[in-house]
Amino acid sequence: MKKLLIGLALLPLAGCISFGADAPDSLLSLTSTEQVPVGQAQSSAGARTITIQVPNVPQALANNRVPVQATATDIAYVKDAQWVEPPARQFARVLSDTVGARSGRVVLSGAQSFADPGARLAGELRNFGIDAASSSAVVTYDAALVRDEGGAVEKRRFEARVPVSAIEAGPVGVALNQAANQVAVEVADWVGR
Repeated sequence: MKKLLIGLALLPLAGCISFGADAPDSLLSLTSTEQVPVGQAQSSAGARTITIQVPNVPQALANNRVPVQATATDIAYVKDAQWVEPPARQFARVLSDTVGARSGRVVLSGAQSFADPGARLAGELRNFGIDAASSSAVVTYDAALVRDEGGAVEKRRFEARVPVSAIEAGPVGVALNQAANQVAVEVADWVGR
């Protein structure tokens, strides 16, 4: 009886306990502007292959929040803005879609590449957030490309800056999506040459 009374006394508090932050109203995601058409067959017998790895990221990007570079040494995060999944994985998917569509290469996943990985694209996503001083979305990708087995490593830095109207979830998501696609197009053209 005593346990039942304690349980009933704690029941009103159950609605007050929270084990994490409230989820935002919506989550941000990236969408490729260029994709291989649905139903188009691809074969490594007639086209070169490439394996695209998920880029490494600094700690500020190793979460689902959108960083804002407030000053040279201060980073904040956009209020109520969260990615549906880590930005590095989404960016790798945008790269894969764009490279496949623009270069004609067959893009392989890590699991598919064991027999013949073809060219290999890796890199570091150094910036994927907002620069408060210029009110712009910034995507910086340091790419490393090996075009063929045993070949030399080519490195190149790509960057896109897109103005953002307000540092809020909606405008930030749109600007980062546009900047990510701009970088992906430049990388695809570099890979395809």
